[in-house]
Amino acid sequence: MLYAVVKIIARLALPLYCRDLSINRKELLKHKGPLLLAANHPNSFLDAILLCTLFQGTVYSLARGDAFKNKSAARFLYLFKMFPVYRVSEGVENMDENYKTFDQCKELFKQNGIVLIFSEGRCVNEWHLRPLKKGTARLAISSWADGIELDVLPVAINYSSFKKFGKNIKLSFGDMITKADVDYKDTHGNAIKQFNEALKPQLTKHVFEIEENDQVALRKAFYVEHSLLKKIILFLPALIGMLIHAPLFYFTKWLGNKLIKEEGHDDAKIVSFLFIFYPVFLILVSFLLLYVTHNWLVFISLLVLPFTAWCAVQLKQQLD
Repeated sequence: MLYAVVKIIARLALPLYCRDLSINRKELLKHKGPLLLAANHPNSFLDAILLCTLFQGTVYSLARGDAFKNKSAARFLYLFKMFPVYRVSEGVENMDENYKTFDQCKELFKQNGIVLIFSEGRCVNEWHLRPLKKGTARLAISSWADGIELDVLPVAINYSSFKKFGKNIKLSFGDMITKADVDYKDTHGNAIKQFNEALKPQLTKHVFEIEENDQVALRKAFYVEHSLLKKIILFLPALIGMLIHAPLFYFTKWLGNKLIKEEGHDDAKIVSFLFIFYPVFLILVSFLLLYVTHNWLVFISLLVLPFTAWCAVQLKQQLD
């Protein structure tokens, strides 16, 4: 229930943290399971938020195991359909938990569920496809061996920036990988190698390869031009939105940096805290206006303020 409610809110908020969203094959967002989304991982849990929000069905995500160490945090993550996957660096003693997670995934597949896994293993803020780990292959091969007609969908996520709020995003889907593409009955090592050899070119085709400071390449890949008329129309509400929302934005940015020290999570921190505090901010501003004006029409601000925020996002600088 909580997941469904949050997903609705996230869809409404999507135009605020995605300035421009380009999707190459939108029809796949309605694809039914059993489906394994095999994605690159450039931008922390914003990657999962994006895909879970966009897909029509419920998406279960595999997340780094150390996030589940705290029992309260683990219960919270389970509420949002997340399961732990442990790396060797997080303790060899935890590796057996991965088998339990994979068993849960296979049960979901049997119920036509959708699971998201990040095939590079860890998150790094860069425009580059890193070597694929074995987890995606193991889950797919194990599912096929159990007689599950699983489809694997390669997913490439590309962001115009890893620090600026309100970014341009290119989301691309590759061609589906099925059990017919891999001799999953071969030796385990060979089957994994075949799977990754099938997955890698699909991701390579769509994951951008851009050097960090290559502004020319970034502009060519991501920049979206607005007409002069649109800029003129949006200018005043954008200015109002920027001034009104600045205190909230910088507060959430400060709080995120205070509470989460790990690098590479800038976007995720801001989006997460804004998701929590923005509804509170809207209500407080509305009641403040009601107190000053004594006019119930001020609650129109619940719609007007997000519109001004959207205008500000549309006209803000696009690239770092």
